[in-house]
Amino acid sequence: MNTINLGIQIIPKSKTLDSYALVDKAIEVIQASGVKHVVTPFETVMEGPQDALLEIAQRAQEAVLAAGADEVLVYYRMQIRKNADVYIDDKIGKYRSK
Repeated sequence: MNTINLGIQIIPKSKTLDSYALVDKAIEVIQASGVKHVVTPFETVMEGPQDALLEIAQRAQEAVLAAGADEVLVYYRMQIRKNADVYIDDKIGKYRSK
């Protein structure tokens, strides 16, 4: 199974809870999963097999709901190559601080 990139943006809706604190719950799930990932201001990008990343994404959205969100909007973006892997570092490695 090829390595892909999956970008996930979770936008929680709550009348009483802080949105950033709810998003933190999703990021905690991704961090605990052990997959390579990059957190950005608008989304978190993960690297790995598609089925594993989709499972992590579902757990992340469930964590936000469990933390008290009334609902979540979830946006996915995936880069998948037919016969090759997709790596985060191939795209942004040259921009990382040394």
